[in-house]
Amino acid sequence: MKKTVTTLADGRELIYYDSADDTVRDAVDSRPLDAVSTSSEVRRDPLLGDSVAIASHRQGRTYHPPADECPLCPSREGRLSEIPDADYDVAVFENRFPSLAGDSGRCEVVCFTSDHDVSFGGLTEDQAALVLEAWTDRTADLAELPQVTQVFCFENRGAEIGVTLGHPHGQIYGYPFVTPRTEQMLRSAETHRAGTGRNLFDDVVARELADGDRIVLEGEHWVAFVPHAAHWPYEVHLHPRRRVPDLRELDAGARTEFPQIYLELLRRFDRIFGPGEPPTPYISAWHQAPFRVPGREEFGLHLELFTIRRTTGKLKFLAGSESGMGVFINDVPPEAAAQRLREVASE
Repeated sequence: MKKTVTTLADGRELIYYDSADDTVRDAVDSRPLDAVSTSSEVRRDPLLGDSVAIASHRQGRTYHPPADECPLCPSREGRLSEIPDADYDVAVFENRFPSLAGDSGRCEVVCFTSDHDVSFGGLTEDQAALVLEAWTDRTADLAELPQVTQVFCFENRGAEIGVTLGHPHGQIYGYPFVTPRTEQMLRSAETHRAGTGRNLFDDVVARELADGDRIVLEGEHWVAFVPHAAHWPYEVHLHPRRRVPDLRELDAGARTEFPQIYLELLRRFDRIFGPGEPPTPYISAWHQAPFRVPGREEFGLHLELFTIRRTTGKLKFLAGSESGMGVFINDVPPEAAAQRLREVASE
């Protein structure tokens, strides 16, 4: 992998990740851009104890542009984009409309490929491996920033999820705090260790392997399963068999196998609802241990993949119980979801 760091016309950082070591990236962003101005701030909710990012400048962000005006496609004559080069493998840049900025953290956009019409599931294994390297490298770099406490790599796919740009891409958030879900997992891990003397993440994976009903896919280095108390209609958790706190700690075997496992999961997701159905909307989220906090060594890196589509033509809306009280009601039994994801395996 070759990494090339440059800047855009407004001073934002742009990083190219290329498979070929001899790739030269010297295109210059010649757009007449003003310096980025943000109003991002983080406020603490005194009742719940969680944090909310206030970012009013995001109201003006790009919204469903035509394909020939996509800001994530490579630049071409007469149409300059966020990527100055005429082609790229993987590109990462600071978000022009960040939810978090400055002392409040950092937001980045990850372009998985220059091909506007492919999805992550349509990438080759080599391309997916390069994205994994980019995620890992960004985690390492952001971990060095004093204002970043936790790194969250994720992808939103589909208009139903709220995606406003059709180009295959994801995002990376560098939070200045530990996120609420991670705090809950750390507390659960601490309680479990105190009560059993064992690691919670290790025991969860061992339980699923022993039960077997919710296992979706197994490899030498990874195991994917629908969790016992799944929140979403179709939800899969992907864990490395060797527990590590974040992407930086994955060994060579896990890195090599990841593209095979992950691409198969994404392709199965697109087959859940049968032939002729539109691509399945999903959120794919890496859960990594926060930095410089007690209990970090107890955390287990894992990827959570889920869809808000509960059946053909119907979405799972977060209504009264979910949105008002945080209590999920799942219409699809986890065992049935796992069975369906096994049925749609690639031949």
